[in-house]
Amino acid sequence: MDTRLLKTFAVLARTRSFTATATELHLAQSTVTVQIRTLERELGTRLFDRLPSGALPTSAGRRLLTEAEEVLEAEARLRAVAAAGNGDGAGGAVQGPVALGAGESLCASHLPRVIASLRHSHPGIDLSLHPAGSAAAVEGLRTGRLDLVLLLEQDVTDADLVARPIAREPLVYLAAPGHPLAGREAGWDELAGQSFFVHEQGCSYSDHLVRTLLALPGSAPRLTRFGSIEAARACVAAGLGLTLLPRATVERQLAEGDLAEVHGPAIPPVPVQLTRHRRRWTSPAARAVADELTRLLPA
Repeated sequence: MDTRLLKTFAVLARTRSFTATATELHLAQSTVTVQIRTLERELGTRLFDRLPSGALPTSAGRRLLTEAEEVLEAEARLRAVAAAGNGDGAGGAVQGPVALGAGESLCASHLPRVIASLRHSHPGIDLSLHPAGSAAAVEGLRTGRLDLVLLLEQDVTDADLVARPIAREPLVYLAAPGHPLAGREAGWDELAGQSFFVHEQGCSYSDHLVRTLLALPGSAPRLTRFGSIEAARACVAAGLGLTLLPRATVERQLAEGDLAEVHGPAIPPVPVQLTRHRRRWTSPAARAVADELTRLLPA
């Protein structure tokens, strides 16, 4: 069986869109249609119901998806062994693609130097970086779209995931330099009366801040959620309110005077959890990336 058909099947089962599948796999939409029909003919069963809302896997399609993913995993292992000599990089240079998911703050602050280091130490590794929130990153591990993920979470309790903390990110309250709280100490009672621009739901440190503010007696904070750290940062710099962000994402703005620290109640640094899927194979290239992240991120 042509494993390209299984790859197309697995992507379509995830996206439920012929158009999105064609875009992701760099194929014509008609090619996706032909490949799915070919696979259905070879297997002797219908894999998708074509509905106005999209391509919905049939019961047979849902049953076969796990088996297809295992075949694709086996193919990936085979290719990695062939590329790495004896499979662990000892017989030759480690090489191959690695998809790494991480939050926007880590992508902007720490990962560029990891990528630069990998290009020097492992030029054969093709590392692709995928900015994603926690929920999207975990889904990427489940579907096989991502090999490794960095999560800013206190704990990762999902039974399908294996996570270990490799660094800690200090957090800082921020305001515009002209804000009344800029450079001052402020308690929860003062913060509760402010406007806050925070990261989208699912961001552990933002969710902790919101829960704390809303639990205060008589609290009525004005909360605005953003999917982009840059958007929150820009609103705060314009003097519209406060935010809480990893310090590494605002070092330059603090140094240049575009933002000012507010000395609010202590919030412990958030762990950076290096995470993989428990049942998915970790290639030699992915292990090399994990080693580099473990070595460089704490610095």
